[in-house]
Amino acid sequence: MENLRKKCMDVRANVVTTIGTLGVGHIGGSLSIVDVLVVLYEKHMKIDPKNPKMEGRDRLIVSKGHAGPAVYAMLAEKGYFDKDWLLTLNQSGTNLPSHCDMNRTPGVDMTTGSLGQGFSCAMGVAKASKLRKDGATIYTIIGDGESQEGQIWEAAMFGAQQKLDNVIAFTDYNNMQIDGDLNDICDLSPLADKWKAFGWNTVEVDGHNLEAIDRAITEAKKSEQPSMIILNTIKGKGVTFIEEMGFGNHSIPMTKEQMNLALAEVKGE
Repeated sequence: MENLRKKCMDVRANVVTTIGTLGVGHIGGSLSIVDVLVVLYEKHMKIDPKNPKMEGRDRLIVSKGHAGPAVYAMLAEKGYFDKDWLLTLNQSGTNLPSHCDMNRTPGVDMTTGSLGQGFSCAMGVAKASKLRKDGATIYTIIGDGESQEGQIWEAAMFGAQQKLDNVIAFTDYNNMQIDGDLNDICDLSPLADKWKAFGWNTVEVDGHNLEAIDRAITEAKKSEQPSMIILNTIKGKGVTFIEEMGFGNHSIPMTKEQMNLALAEVKGE
C-alpha cells in the first residue's frame, strides 16, 4: 500500500495546486475523497486513459460535483490530460470547469453538480450496462449533505429493485455541509441502517484507511445487491489549517502563502 499512500500525497498536492493557482475553490470535500479515488483508479477500475470512451469500461460518477478538483487531480495522474490543465481550473476557455462536465474533460463519465442527479444517472448507466451485458462496474460517490435530497433515495429504491449489483457507491460521510454541521441541519443517522433498509449491501469504513477501502470494494464486487460503502472522512483531510476550519472549508479563498504551506504538509516536508 506504500505506493498508494505516495499517490495520495501526489493527488492531494495536485488539488492544492489547482485551487491555490486559481485562488479559490471547493477544497474541503475534494481532499476528503482523495483516498477512495486513488484506490479505485490504481487498483480496481477497468479503464484506458488513452481510450477514454472505451466500450465496457468501468465508470466513476462523482455526484457531489463540487469535488471536481479531486477528480481532475486524479485524472491528470492517470494521464487523461496534461497536468498543466490543472492550472486552468474554472478559467475562461478551460476544460476543467468548477463542476465536472463530461463534454469538456477526458475521463469524466457524467456531468454533475445538481445534488442527487449524478446518483440517479449512475443508476441509469448501470441499468444500461446490464442491458448491454458489457461487464462494467459503475462506481459513484455522493456527499452526506447531498444525501438529504429525496432524489438520492428514489434512485436507491430503483437500484435495489432492479438488482443493480454492478453498482458500488460511496458516501463521503464527513459530517459537514455548506451551511454547518450535518447533525445540526438534517441528521442522517443511522445512515447504514437506512441503506440496508433500502435493500443495499452496506458497510462502513474509515474513509482514509486505504486497506479498509480496498477490502470493502473487493467484498462489494461479490454482492448480489447494489453496494453502499460509507466512508467516515475528515473534510479537508491532509492539511491541518483547512481541517480546523470545519464546515467553513467547503469553498475558501487561498493565497499563494497558504498554498505553499498546504503543499509542504501534504508532501511531508
